[in-house]
Amino acid sequence: MQEGLLKSWNAGATRQAIISFVARVTLEGGPDYVAPAARIAVFDNDGCLWCEKPMPIQADFLLRRIAEQADADPTLRDKQPWKAVHGRDQGWLGDVITKHYEGDDTELKQMAAGLLSAYVDDEVGEFAKKAEHFLRSEQNPVLKRPYLKTAYAPMRELLHYLEANQFTNYIVSGGGRDFMRPITHELYGIPPERVVGTTVLLEYREEDGIGKVVHTSKLDVFDDGPNKVVRIWSRIGARPIFAAGNSNGDIQMLQFATQGEGASLALLVTHDDHERDIAYTSGAQKSVALAKERGWPLVSVRDDWAKVFVD
Repeated sequence: MQEGLLKSWNAGATRQAIISFVARVTLEGGPDYVAPAARIAVFDNDGCLWCEKPMPIQADFLLRRIAEQADADPTLRDKQPWKAVHGRDQGWLGDVITKHYEGDDTELKQMAAGLLSAYVDDEVGEFAKKAEHFLRSEQNPVLKRPYLKTAYAPMRELLHYLEANQFTNYIVSGGGRDFMRPITHELYGIPPERVVGTTVLLEYREEDGIGKVVHTSKLDVFDDGPNKVVRIWSRIGARPIFAAGNSNGDIQMLQFATQGEGASLALLVTHDDHERDIAYTSGAQKSVALAKERGWPLVSVRDDWAKVFVD
């Protein structure tokens, strides 16, 4: 089972729960055996596979473009999110996702309208280049680490461990699909076709007889909450047997993975380490309570991880 792949995990109940689950579903002839084709694992990305504080990485990428727009057009500065970005209102910006996870999407809708305008008319290939350049060149402003070095080492090891045991791993994230795709294979071993995420509506256009796909200013799917389950089925066509998340937006995905027939496991990452990570509980209270009720292992950054970030 190659347990040595989990070298950044401290010995304890959580690590053992993972190892025991994999042992059960890979034991041929055993009561919980699952054929390799059905060993499907789904992972949230922001806050689960890489750090999402002080703001999600893609939010930083998009808000920098919003700032450029506000600098160029003063009339935008009276509207959100341009107003908050131009005025450096970190409170408004920071509360948007937290309020969403608490059931209030008023400000999220304002934010989304602005963010959807950030890269309108960009050809998908050009957008991918911009996203990759940003991810490779910018850093987390609090941790002072390059963004690609804020991936969580134990979770990356978990992905490799599952893959070594013939699981097929997918990312199912509220983050943008096309923002993540340029780096997921390198960072996680997950190819672009196995990345499920939020998407803008794309449009096919022809210029001088050459076809291209471009971003529009309309949202296609916000891949969060119940939408994660719908997208898992529409993209994968099967129920996962393993799921990992970290927030209220992952609840339905974790439930879906654990409500099928046979063995299953759901993990919830909890950010409780003030020294090595950015600790927080906002937006995760409901999921933590449900995990305790259902017996899903809570992954403590402080207690379960011997190492936090990739080198």
